Amino acid sequence: MNQPPTTIPTDTIADNDTQPLAHYFDALAPVRRSWIATNRYFYQQDLRYMRFLIPEGQKVLDLGCGTGDLLAALKPSQGVGMDLSPAMIDEAKKSFPNLHFHVGNMESRDALAEIAPLGPFDTILLSDSIGYLNDCQNTLQHLHLLANRDTRIIIAHYAWFWEPILTLGKRIGLAMPVIAMNWLSSGDIINFLHLAGFEPIRQEWRLLLPRRLFGLADLINRTLATLPVIRRLSLRNYVVARPMTPIPDTSTPPSTTVLIPCRNEKGNIAAAVRRIPLFCPDLEILFVEGGSSDGTLEECQRVAAAHPTRSIRVMQQQGSGKGSAVREGFAQARGDIVMILDADLTVMPEDLPKFYQALVSGKGEFIYGSRLIYPLEKGAMRFLNYWANRTFSLLFTWLLNQRMTDTLCGTKALYQRHYQQIANNRHYFGDFDPFGDFDLIFGAAKLNLKMTEIPVRYRARTYGETQISRFSHGWLLWRMVWFAFRKLKAL
Repeated sequence: MNQPPTTIPTDTIADNDTQPLAHYFDALAPVRRSWIATNRYFYQQDLRYMRFLIPEGQKVLDLGCGTGDLLAALKPSQGVGMDLSPAMIDEAKKSFPNLHFHVGNMESRDALAEIAPLGPFDTILLSDSIGYLNDCQNTLQHLHLLANRDTRIIIAHYAWFWEPILTLGKRIGLAMPVIAMNWLSSGDIINFLHLAGFEPIRQEWRLLLPRRLFGLADLINRTLATLPVIRRLSLRNYVVARPMTPIPDTSTPPSTTVLIPCRNEKGNIAAAVRRIPLFCPDLEILFVEGGSSDGTLEECQRVAAAHPTRSIRVMQQQGSGKGSAVREGFAQARGDIVMILDADLTVMPEDLPKFYQALVSGKGEFIYGSRLIYPLEKGAMRFLNYWANRTFSLLFTWLLNQRMTDTLCGTKALYQRHYQQIANNRHYFGDFDPFGDFDLIFGAAKLNLKMTEIPVRYRARTYGETQISRFSHGWLLWRMVWFAFRKLKAL
């Protein structure tokens, strides 16, 4: 059996000379799968998280694809792999004839341009390949040829401080031999991405123990290894990025549907319509009435009839709870952008243009309000509710790996196309959310959408009573934390 050399001195590889690297991986191709089998637990856990990051059915480009096993396991609708090694690509083509494989140097703009007609791709994956690049910045810049504003760049790599442990593993035959390479930190990679015009969205650290150890590794990797500080010691690092400030299509301003779930909010309906600014040429207001006892439905219909020049629709909710109202309303919304405005008007309708501008300017893809930045108006939020919100904000920032200072502000905005992706992926989380907030938050996190918060002033109610129960809803929030931990951390 062909055995690859354990090292290749870096000074034997000139800037534009990839032959030694290609020869190394050619020699590794026949034995690569045996090394994967030897370290089965590590590769299974890596694949598990990759499947979390990359939903089935996407268009995926795998740069440094090797024998194509990872690309095939992701079950793409269109899978394209590129590798420097002809022997690796031969193995990949034989094993996965339904996928497209190309011999090429990912550092070459010309090589990437050849596969550009197959794009743009939903995901561009660099798994353990960034360490072999001669020029990381230029290579990442070339990826814009293959991307659009919704593309996600996913880089998986080994933590730099694990180098001595992995070197020892290679010497005793427990790890795959590799050549001299760049040992980059996540900070280094994020800096390269920034220089190349990409914006990091999330980081994750996984696999504190890369071997099974009689089942002990599963317990530690899914619990202790997810905790702040400790997780930074993990072997496997992941960075997800998107094109920096994607250039929007400004030929036609996106239309918008403002969804207003309302139950026993009769006194707020007319004010809501009067106060919502005309912040885009095509603006729809959609009331979803939830079985009120105070005449809210009739008030919605009266207000709609009183404003014939505005696009106002009224529908009755079939299910119960705000979560059902949001899902039913979004299913009927006709806008390119969908927003939620709570009918209690504690978040001012006058702030909605800020949410619209953040979306259309590319500042974010899931925009949510934060009530906890500015001082609260007297009586707007109870003392216990305030500190509970603060606590849950910290927990969800850790769970989501994105800044989240207010989980329960009802005002949110996203593109309809992204909502449809969340709805299509709902099977991963199931029908779990009575609030309607976490279905969107978790779904956006699963899709690696860029979350951006808009600080808003939070006002006291002027009509009606709060429909939030401190204790029963507080218990539901703790259930949401546990649910998120299982689905987002303890994979």
